Amino acid sequence: MKYSATSVMLPQLTMEEQAELLQRLGFDGIEWRVRRVPESQRGKGFSEWGEHKNDLTPENFAANAAKMNQVASDHGLAIAGIASNAPADDIEQVKLLAEGAAAGGRAAGGIPFVRIGCPRGFDDSVNYNTLYDEAVEVYGKALDAIEPFGVKAALEIHGGTLHPSASLAHRIVSNWSPERVLVIYDPNNIIRDGYETIDLALDLLGPYLGHVHVGGHKPVSAGHDEAGTGHWQWQGASLAEGFYDMPRLLRKLKAVSYGGFISIEDFRDVPVEEKLREGIEYLKVVESSL
Repeated sequence: MKYSATSVMLPQLTMEEQAELLQRLGFDGIEWRVRRVPESQRGKGFSEWGEHKNDLTPENFAANAAKMNQVASDHGLAIAGIASNAPADDIEQVKLLAEGAAAGGRAAGGIPFVRIGCPRGFDDSVNYNTLYDEAVEVYGKALDAIEPFGVKAALEIHGGTLHPSASLAHRIVSNWSPERVLVIYDPNNIIRDGYETIDLALDLLGPYLGHVHVGGHKPVSAGHDEAGTGHWQWQGASLAEGFYDMPRLLRKLKAVSYGGFISIEDFRDVPVEEKLREGIEYLKVVESSL
């Protein structure tokens, strides 16, 4: 197995510091964050979803692509992918990401994908079928826009979207060849919205399975209502303590000869080096037991 981590977790570190940390902890790759900082987060200091010291954006991606490859290579890391967050209907941003990925692809190692989302999520205000038709049309246009760059798009399984499960993500991406688009399988997300049996989900995704995110959540009691109905909320947890069956996931990935990365995404309020070390050590122990 190959293990990486997203640099979204590392807002206070420079590019070199991010790579040095992952190398020291024994990671094989890095998933570089390339995002615009939301206006609401500007001036509020470094944070995972706000400003980053390593400020990679769609606008400066192409100019930094060679450096990203070099820094990763200097630290024995491959580039696992690009943790972007462009919606498919923002064609200008999508093209900037494709241009940067293409520039990085000309260097050793290359860039396997850029993350592109459907134009709208799901909150029950618009019928799913309407949103699905819109998503297929708009996502198709985004794929056409990046095709000249030779870049692959990635659709991430995520709560609050049209694709919170493997089957719903597959329903969208199956409109195109897996040579053009892949799926990011994300147990940290599906455990709360969209869970499906691991073996079934990965069998269905087949050649569309291109990347895996891992993190932990577990249910905790949120009390009872007047009728006595129990209510639950999801709390961040380590990979070992999370509700998702990580050994079963690694066993299935091994069975299907998965060749991509397993990338840690852990946003608990825990020192970042501690949770990264804890995560990769756990995954390697599980792998060694298979």
